[in-house]
Amino acid sequence: MKKNLLMIIVLSPLITFSQGRDDQVDTKGQPHFKVFWNYHYDYTKNVDQVSAFELTRVYLGYKYTFDDKISAKITYDIGKNDAGSKHTAFVKIAQLDYKINPSIKISMGLIGGKQYNNQEKHWGYRYIYKTLQDENKFGPSADLGINAELEISKTLMANLFVVNGEGYKNVQDDDGNQRFGMSLIYNPSKQIITKLYYDTHASENSKSLNNIAFFAGYKADSWRIGAEYNKMENGTNYKTAIDDHNLDGISFYGSYVFNNKVEIFARFDKISSNIITGQDNSWNYNKDGALMLFGAQYVAAKGVKFSVNSRNFNYINDDIEDSSFIYFNAEFKL
Repeated sequence: MKKNLLMIIVLSPLITFSQGRDDQVDTKGQPHFKVFWNYHYDYTKNVDQVSAFELTRVYLGYKYTFDDKISAKITYDIGKNDAGSKHTAFVKIAQLDYKINPSIKISMGLIGGKQYNNQEKHWGYRYIYKTLQDENKFGPSADLGINAELEISKTLMANLFVVNGEGYKNVQDDDGNQRFGMSLIYNPSKQIITKLYYDTHASENSKSLNNIAFFAGYKADSWRIGAEYNKMENGTNYKTAIDDHNLDGISFYGSYVFNNKVEIFARFDKISSNIITGQDNSWNYNKDGALMLFGAQYVAAKGVKFSVNSRNFNYINDDIEDSSFIYFNAEFKL
């Protein structure tokens, strides 16, 4: 009897789904994956590991459209993780989208973040290097919560969200304090994008951890440029709130496309922190500094990219050797 009952429970959703297929001729599902791989050579002075192959990210997922208003997607992120094995899988996205009308879309679940998604798209080389905010942990790329995307006009869009604040690798909210935020994206033309972002996350033992960011980008037929300013207040990263510990970051980047196969790019980042009362140096003194990155990209086929690039980081602490790398990166995706 128990076996029969179990069989009914397992098969009933499949039976219901198959019966509903005839009425849902417009539904569709699509698997997707993305892989970031590299070989790098470290020519910094006095390093132990000179060169290595590296698999930095594997994304595996599935998207499904229920009807013209409701869709869902799930994505697993398999990458390096200090808390687990060398390659540990996390659910990064488990998101349901409901388009209430042409101007309002609600996203809920484990959703993609709105803090630097536009910057990442405009930068265009995530498989080579993260955005400044992502690299320096100003905020997570995904989190558990809800977002409302509002198309105010043809040129102005807003996002309003409430999330736990710990990111997709720590989806449990320990203290009941959520992160509240918003973004405004203004596109006065097809070539220009500007963005204002703000969020705040209350803390039990310190002041609220706040983020503010400004971004502007321009994209022509064969070239694009972008610039951003980011500030995090009362925190050493988005999960750790500490009074009066602030982090500032600026980033400038650009690229030039020769043809549909070859393009070149360059980027400059600067990260700096404030000096706490009674201290001689900034609280992030051993990590503050400037990044210079430049290289070329070759598109071998749709979904397959290769890049050779150089990256150098100059620390403000003269006791730390400036780092220098040559990278060969690859991305392949479906």
